Amino acid sequence: MNKKVKYGILTIGLMILVGFTLKGRITHEKFDSDKWKNWTESETEWSLRWDMMNSLRNNYELNGMTKNQILELLGEPESKAENEFGYYLGYSKRGINTGRLTIKFENNKVTDFSVWDG
Repeated sequence: MNKKVKYGILTIGLMILVGFTLKGRITHEKFDSDKWKNWTESETEWSLRWDMMNSLRNNYELNGMTKNQILELLGEPESKAENEFGYYLGYSKRGINTGRLTIKFENNKVTDFSVWDG
């Protein structure tokens, strides 16, 4: 293969990789507890909580937190059971999909959390 073909294939491969990376539209919105707690879904902020999820996961050790610590950090959940809190995340920027953060508790401490997109 000559150099032009090799560089062409490499360039196309890099473009495909960048395309897949951007497809998820992962934002780097910094988690802000006050913004999270006071968020109301609107046309200008329809995915604010979704956009803050990476920062929340990467910068806060949720596992092991108490229910009160979670309430202080995230506010009242949209759904609440004895051992589970559910937070609506807004639109996930994948068509009309919305997201949800589910936090599970055992003995008043977070044992697991998951993000749903669908």
